[in-house]
Amino acid sequence: MKQFPLFGCLLITTLLTVAACSESNNSSPAVLFDGSPSSSNMIEDLSLNSVAEYVNDGLLVGETGNLVRLNRFYALGTRLVRYRINPSKDAVCLFQSSEKDFTLKVDVPGKRMAIMTSPETAMDVPFLEGGKDYDVEIIHEYQKATVRILDATGSDSAQVSAVNDGPGGVRQGVVNADSFTVGPGWDYYCFGLESGSSMLVKRITVESPKSAVWMLIYGDSITQPECYYPTSLFPDAWTQLIINRLGGNAISSGRGGCTINEVLNYIKNELPYIKAKYVMVTIGTNGGNTEEKLTELVNYIKEMGSIPILNNIPSNESGTQVSVNALIETVRQKHNLDGARFDLATSLAGDGKEVDKSMMFWEDYPPTQFNGWQVWHHPNEKGSKAMFEQALKDLPEVFSGISLRNK
Repeated sequence: MKQFPLFGCLLITTLLTVAACSESNNSSPAVLFDGSPSSSNMIEDLSLNSVAEYVNDGLLVGETGNLVRLNRFYALGTRLVRYRINPSKDAVCLFQSSEKDFTLKVDVPGKRMAIMTSPETAMDVPFLEGGKDYDVEIIHEYQKATVRILDATGSDSAQVSAVNDGPGGVRQGVVNADSFTVGPGWDYYCFGLESGSSMLVKRITVESPKSAVWMLIYGDSITQPECYYPTSLFPDAWTQLIINRLGGNAISSGRGGCTINEVLNYIKNELPYIKAKYVMVTIGTNGGNTEEKLTELVNYIKEMGSIPILNNIPSNESGTQVSVNALIETVRQKHNLDGARFDLATSLAGDGKEVDKSMMFWEDYPPTQFNGWQVWHHPNEKGSKAMFEQALKDLPEVFSGISLRNK
């Protein structure tokens, strides 16, 4: 899968009381996964990778050199994972994404936690001790990553956050020279030991802040602008414009570099637990679309009780959107689906053929990377505005009526 650089800025805070992973909305969090590791109930869910074993109280990680993996792919733009752990007094614990873009280090003897950004985002945790239970929470809210360590008794807690601030484009296309990397936590949650004797994992929970929304928005990097947008421009990204228009009653779930194959995988770990009136999909920029796979995705969304929306992909420098969107249109017609014609909105003549480069970030890769590929397919704020307005035009029933927004 193609992967593109991630960048960010820094924010550090402390917290003395426990707070929930939530936004201003009228629904409770959705539990996407919740389990207490044991040899009888989580064999399929965890890959132990020769560093852990099941014991009476949970999963005992007692070896270094590898990480345990939760075998559930997630890409929701806003989500939480919570680990109930009991570390040894010499344990340095790691909590990481499978693609290693995001790593949290909890250093028990050093009484410290750090998000391994560059420079690292760290703070002291004076109440850390070996042999006690703690909840370690990792929360991603689009561009913001927050980590909390909570004493299981509720007596102490600490929090640190880092906010992604992307470059826009690449090299000559960079619009924000002061970018700073904070990874979104690609794909699968992993955990283990960097050093020390042991970490007992008693419970693993994954949550979405909302259990019901008007819309879930799925796709690849075009649906994940939090990774490359400068923070100052992020409210103008097309996904955020739609979410804001719906009064916050929507969540985007994009994975940079992915194809319909990955969407077919991870939507099954998210959509069954979050009731959504509409599920909007924009997929195909990275190839992989077939009528069979698009039909499978559409049918799955319907089986979950949601209404599928299948968008045209935006215009791009290679012109591949023309054939991709012809296939998408065929599937829309066969299944009587609506969709936004994002290719029309981002083309020079409004015909979906030649990309309007002024609407895209310029990714000027060097000869040593992607053979010097010149890319214009990630919408900038101008392109996002055009896409948003196209969605309003093509999908009036989705956006009609303020009363719909908070149901």
